[in-house]
Parts: sequence; structure tokens; C-alpha cells
Amino acid sequence: MNIQDSVSVVTGGASGLGAGVVKGLTERGGRVVILDLPGSAGADAAASLPGQVRFVGVDVTKPEQVLSAVDEAAAAWGRIDALVSCAGISSGERMLTRSGALHSLEHFRAHIEVNLIGLFDVLRRVVAHLNRNEPNSEGERGVVVNLGSIAGIEGQVGQMSYSSSKGGVIGLTLPLARDLGSRGIRVVTICPGIMDTPILSSLTPDQIEGIVAGNVFPKRLGQPADVADLVCHVFANCYLNGAVIRLDAGMRLNF
Repeated sequence: MNIQDSVSVVTGGASGLGAGVVKGLTERGGRVVILDLPGSAGADAAASLPGQVRFVGVDVTKPEQVLSAVDEAAAAWGRIDALVSCAGISSGERMLTRSGALHSLEHFRAHIEVNLIGLFDVLRRVVAHLNRNEPNSEGERGVVVNLGSIAGIEGQVGQMSYSSSKGGVIGLTLPLARDLGSRGIRVVTICPGIMDTPILSSLTPDQIEGIVAGNVFPKRLGQPADVADLVCHVFANCYLNGAVIRLDAGMRLNF
């Protein structure tokens, strides 16, 4: 898919990795509709690039908001060519605390609701619009890129909720690609490793060095631009489909 003049929906595009994806797509001539929480920085991002970025506030756990937001996104430039799902939450909780208290059901449910069910709801609504596109010379109508995590493959202590939600995203990749292949819609999941996002802002340089010591190479945090570059490559490479791609410098999470 040619990024120039394309229209992408990016969930969670107001901050973190999502903001990096928005930057990468717009720098290559693409147009983006950010779907993020109403109180996010999405409106500021849209105001800074009014010809290329629009913002629609939405809570992805509210189906009626998702339907309205995706329809509004499609109306912005008359179509949708791609979806990049970056919206998500992450916090840790052990099954049993030191005092013996149980992992809360609310914590688990929240991660599944946002990271998996919310992702799927946006995805199914966007796919309805992708299916209306005229196919290009390869027969392609659209691209879906979901952000998983290496925690969905080898989660650490306290990551049961987050890992379960991201494992679900990984698990839907191939069957969804098979389901949509006859429609000319590709599906790829990217699994980032340890990334330089605001969640790490409180760490010292020594703590960062300790974290990236587990990388094979390079010994640095992943950057939003690294994710954006891979998203753009997935867009451009029509032969990438049904794949789960680790973007982690060879990191394998330890126990």
C-alpha cells in the first residue's frame, strides 16, 4: 500500500508508540485519524497538522462510541485505507500478594476489555470500511496492524492480565488474516520489546542500562520511530500477511 495520500486510523495515537506511528505516517505523506480518549493530547496533534491529522475522542470499551468514531473517521477524508491499533493499558498485579490477597478480577477484566475486546471492536468496524475500497493492482483493499507485545509470548511475574490480553491479540492474527484474505485485507501484529515511552520516564540511566542489558543488540531502548518504521514497511510490503513480528533487539524476558 502506498502511504502517500493514504488514510489511516491510529488508536492510541495521541501519545507513546501511537504518536510515533502518526509522526512516521504523516512524514511520508499519509493522513491520519487519531482515535484516543477525549482528554488526551489528540486534539493538539490534529491542530499542529490540520491538513494531515484529525482527532476523534473515543473510549474503545464503549461500542456505541466506537461505531460513531469509526464512521466519523471514515468521513474525514472519505475512506479508510489502514488501521494501526496502539491503544492499550498496562499495569502489574501478582496472583497472590505478600499478605495472601488475591489478584483482583477487575484488574484482569480491564486489560481484556481495553487491549483485546476494544481492539477487536475498532477493528471490525474499520474492516467494514476497508472492504468498500477499490482494490489496487495487487488486489489489496487495506491493511491492519495490531500492536501486541513480547509479554504476550513470555510474560513476566505480575503480567498475567497484560500478557493474556496481548496473547489474545497475537492469537487472532493468523485466523483474521485468513478470514480477510479473500477481501484483499492484510493483517500483521508487531510485538515491541522494551520501548522508550513515558512509563519509563522515572527511571535513572543506571536502571535503563540494566533493562537493556538483556538486548542482544543494540543495547538501547526501542524508540517510537522504530515501531513507526516497521509499520510503514508492513504497509509497503504486500507479501507480509498473517505474521507476528518481534521488534525487541533480541530481548527474551527473564523470569
